[in-house]
Amino acid sequence: MEATVLTMNGGAATISGDQLTELQTALRGDLLLPESDGYDAARTLWNAMIDRRPALIARCAGAADVIRAVRFAADNELLLAVRGAGHNIAGKGVCEGGFLIDLSSLRSVHVDPQRKIATVDPGATLGDLDDETQVYGLAIPVGINSTTGIAGLTLGGGFGWLSRKYGLTVDNLRSANVVTASGELVTASEDENSDLFWGIRGGGGNFGVATSFEFDLQECGPEVLSGLVVHPYSAAPDVFRYYRDFAADLPADLNVWVVLRKAPPLPFLPEEVHGTEVLILAAFYSGDMAEGERLLQPLRDFGNPIADVIGPHPFTGWQTAFDPLLTPGARNYWKSHNFIELPDGLIDTALDYTGRLPSDQTEIFFGRLGGAVNEIAPDATAYPHRDAEYVMNVHARWDSPADDDDCIAWSRSYFNDTAQYATGGVYVNFVPDGEAPIDAAYGPNYDRLVALKRKYDPDNLFRLNQNIAP
Repeated sequence: MEATVLTMNGGAATISGDQLTELQTALRGDLLLPESDGYDAARTLWNAMIDRRPALIARCAGAADVIRAVRFAADNELLLAVRGAGHNIAGKGVCEGGFLIDLSSLRSVHVDPQRKIATVDPGATLGDLDDETQVYGLAIPVGINSTTGIAGLTLGGGFGWLSRKYGLTVDNLRSANVVTASGELVTASEDENSDLFWGIRGGGGNFGVATSFEFDLQECGPEVLSGLVVHPYSAAPDVFRYYRDFAADLPADLNVWVVLRKAPPLPFLPEEVHGTEVLILAAFYSGDMAEGERLLQPLRDFGNPIADVIGPHPFTGWQTAFDPLLTPGARNYWKSHNFIELPDGLIDTALDYTGRLPSDQTEIFFGRLGGAVNEIAPDATAYPHRDAEYVMNVHARWDSPADDDDCIAWSRSYFNDTAQYATGGVYVNFVPDGEAPIDAAYGPNYDRLVALKRKYDPDNLFRLNQNIAP
């Protein structure tokens, strides 16, 4: 048996049966071919728009397997993809006809509660992380969907409910073990390979394969004040503008996001509201419960909401609250902008497009940043967008391929119509495949990242990402 695998230069390499046997023998994990059991599970990603078939998949069982797989890819000049939990919107975690390094079975999380440090495998999800850390009332600022992978989130920056208080995910990264393009396992930290440590904090998977992460843990939970206030679409212009004023000067413990979508069939919403356009205020407070109630009361008192379900909840429950709206298997297309403020024209445009959503699952959210995120200099990490006060994700989501053109066109049109209000920067993890100029993602840090790429990956082995060409 042999395999034909695409190479980096667009050609094809024939991998002999002896080579395949040698690689499989060297791996503690599994080497999968298209006919192997588990092949489809290993190549299937969260976004159903991505349907690619690698020629070979190395399901790694540890860092040693990653080293062997990277060396094999480099020696044979193979087109290489690296998959963590498989949640990347652009589908960079799998390649057509190439070689896939699959890390999704590496999901260990080890917590040292005395030192407040977590060591995390690259296939771990945010849910894995929260389950282990919340036992001790500790957390890392991560994203809002528990099935998201820690590796891709971290390498792109990472933000969520706790970011105003504790910064980005990368701001809480102590170190990472990385397999470079030469097949070396190195530690990247402030003290070792500090240039690489700078680059992996926002530069994506351009410089190697992270095989473990070490994070500082922060105090949070196990119980937090959180929940939703839901307003009808008819009230949205007034509510959104009130939110803008309310959110202008939030304390670090408090975060409130705006979500515009059609109401899902949630049990606390009247049946006649299901499927109608709504504005949702998603609120989170991680400090003293009574103080959180006081701070949120004006927001809850404004207007005549359809529902108000803010209350004490387990942090792990809040972190999974949006999972039912983000299950795998649907078709997803994202566009993103950063904003410093929310002018009337932006609000009016957002509400206009909300009135003509292309599907029942599509949404627009405005996430509140600022706080600790913006207290760090733009060049302190590769993630450069320290001026952004809000990040907007245009999240089109639908089930049928027949709706692809309409949903994508709506997203692009809305993105273009709101560009005049944006900073020009974009969050790298929200970029569809090949659709944003690289300097929009990496900003003023781009030239430094190119120099780093030349040092650690001069042949661009790690090219299936938002790529920084050497």
